[in-house]
Amino acid sequence: MESAKTAKIALLSSLITIFIVINAVFLFRHDLISFLKTEISVPSATKEAPKTVSSEELIVSTIEKVNPAVVSVVVTKDVPVYERYYESYDRGFFGSFNIPKVRENGTEEREVGGGSGFIVSSDGMIVTNRHVVDDEEAHYTILLNDGTIYNVEVLARDPQLDIAILKITEPLEKALTFVTFGDSETLKLGETAIAIGNALAEFRNSVSVGVVSGLSRSIVARDSLGRSEQLDQVIQTDAAINPGNSGGPLLNINGEVIGVNVATSRGADNIGFALPAHVIKGVVESVREYGEIVRPFLGVRYAMITEQMSKKNNLEVNYGALVVRGETVEELAVMPGSPADKAGITENNIILSIDGVDLRELDLATVLRSKKVGQEVKLEILQAGERKTLPVTLDKAL
Repeated sequence: MESAKTAKIALLSSLITIFIVINAVFLFRHDLISFLKTEISVPSATKEAPKTVSSEELIVSTIEKVNPAVVSVVVTKDVPVYERYYESYDRGFFGSFNIPKVRENGTEEREVGGGSGFIVSSDGMIVTNRHVVDDEEAHYTILLNDGTIYNVEVLARDPQLDIAILKITEPLEKALTFVTFGDSETLKLGETAIAIGNALAEFRNSVSVGVVSGLSRSIVARDSLGRSEQLDQVIQTDAAINPGNSGGPLLNINGEVIGVNVATSRGADNIGFALPAHVIKGVVESVREYGEIVRPFLGVRYAMITEQMSKKNNLEVNYGALVVRGETVEELAVMPGSPADKAGITENNIILSIDGVDLRELDLATVLRSKKVGQEVKLEILQAGERKTLPVTLDKAL
């Protein structure tokens, strides 16, 4: 009897306990649910949300990374030193008087120009504009962003493009920061463009930011001496390019070189131009490999066909490169033994395309610059009224 009574009491106690717990859960269900949600969400809440980087922060970061690789090019030269003196003349009864004159009194080295450049190798190879270092009698130094000065020599001046390659001639204090080339052939209008250079040859490593505002422009650039040259396939940007910025880099948002600043438009605001990186990269690689600028050679003399030329001469097409001789007997249309000669190209043939690229907007030389020595290309030509495709292996230009 006692054991039965004890079992009943235990059962009753358990039922009462369960009833109390159920009621407590029901009464405090909202607090319990909130607590459980908090506990479950703690692990995900403790994770850091991904940070978004603003375009301004990205530009600042890019400039900080690239700035040490941008240099100021200083041009100095021995120039005459003149002094003023007076020469006395005795006029007898009328007395004497002095006449001011000027004479040369030796020479001294003075800064006569400047520009910009950028380092493309840790051992001090530098790209700049040819017109910055075109004086073969001048002396050239570069000034790093931290104030370090190095003497440089001109390894190569490009006869076709406004590009020159320099090299530091002194032992380096440390390996130099250098930039890499980006893809300038896939640029799109509106992409960010950053120009850095020695503005006005006075404000070194000045930065301006804009966008790519034009592609594949053809311009005629003139220097301070009135000399001019045709520049094709250049990039247009509204990033400010001032005198002294010549030779500096035009960068994309990632700090890669997409062009070399070369010219600005006078009489217009925010119109600057840069030579495309894919062309400059070929020049740098050539100097690294050969010690000079080496370009592929086809071996023809030509004139680009225009609409007017086509009509005037009753040509079958209104585009392409017409193979023609020069004004003298020695200026042959096709150089004997050249790749063009070996391929069977003759005078009055018309080269229509190279590797599928029509010579409409592009000049023959411009397309050839993108090729390499020893590379086989396919030329589509018009020969005696018949279209042909000829394989041609490009040689090294003499």
